[in-house]
Amino acid sequence: MTDDVSDVELIASYWTLSGGALPHSDREYSTFEFRERVEACARAGFRGMGFWHADLEHTLERRSLKEMRQILDDNGIRHVELEFLTDWFLDGERRRRSDERRRLLLEAAEALGARHIKVGDFFREQVPMDRLIEEFSRLCADAARHGTRILYEMMPFSMIDSLELARRLVEGAGARNGGIMFDLWHIVKLGIPYEAVWSFPPQYFLGLEINDGYRTTPPGMDLVEETTAHRKLCGDGEFDVRGFLAGLQYRGPVGIEVLSQELRSWPLEKTVETAWRTTLEQFPAASGAPA
Repeated sequence: MTDDVSDVELIASYWTLSGGALPHSDREYSTFEFRERVEACARAGFRGMGFWHADLEHTLERRSLKEMRQILDDNGIRHVELEFLTDWFLDGERRRRSDERRRLLLEAAEALGARHIKVGDFFREQVPMDRLIEEFSRLCADAARHGTRILYEMMPFSMIDSLELARRLVEGAGARNGGIMFDLWHIVKLGIPYEAVWSFPPQYFLGLEINDGYRTTPPGMDLVEETTAHRKLCGDGEFDVRGFLAGLQYRGPVGIEVLSQELRSWPLEKTVETAWRTTLEQFPAASGAPA
């Protein structure tokens, strides 16, 4: 990916630093205060951070977008990631709620100077591909007016669950600010060869998240539970994280996304410092990298 680890800019993806937040519940907001998170990330060396829609709403009860932007800027956080938008390709009540979240995320993206907004699907909704492409194109056009990108996250729970479908989506939309977010977790779980990911058209390879975990789901655990509670920090699992990174041509910032039951009990400083160190160790030429 790069021969100089000092060139790597890491994003502390939202769920890694969400503390006691619980996915798919009414408590998806971080138990760590916004300023404390930002300052801890900056001290560790992170240059980017992610924020989930429920956490954004929770933070806005106490701080304005302008104040949030100032705190991020004061701490050298250059890459802001916002997530997650679903149901943007449906009709009815679910689409109405999705449009409300869409407005929130786009407004925040413009105010915070967000690099991108992550979108996708958690329930393998089946819609005609032409419809999905059309709605993705419209979403990208909306995002362009707010100065940000739209990144579709391919995953086992989505209709878009292969490189072929991912490519059809982004090439069909043809948006300069539309691309794919590749998460190593989903790549491994989908059984996609690393070499195939390496050759994905670079103009649409716009985001990357890494992590570690089990190669196959342990007995007695389903994929949803594994995905939301048993991911691991890089180097603590069975993935070949270094091998994956070694063949990449991607040059953008890299997120560390770990949804972990264990991490939910850790204090903020331990989480931030451990996530930074273990992630940086995976990159080529990391052997003399600062801890």
